[in-house]
Amino acid sequence: MPLEDIEMRRQLMHEVAKRPIDYSLLDLHVVHGTVYLRGVVRKLRGYDADPAKEIEHLCRIFRQKPGIRQVVNEVTVR
Repeated sequence: MPLEDIEMRRQLMHEVAKRPIDYSLLDLHVVHGTVYLRGVVRKLRGYDADPAKEIEHLCRIFRQKPGIRQVVNEVTVR
């Protein structure tokens, strides 16, 4: 895996960690500028945030990052 992809994944996971969702079952990979989001996200107790809207917001943030060409969202919301 290229170092650029590793660094980009680290930055994107930092963005995910800021959101009020349970992302413990989320899998995020970056391959040559394409972000792959797979897995399950859930609502965190004590927060009224909609996990589906949070994932869409994250996808918009990811698309704006330099070096990201595409975001593939295959996340299931529970």
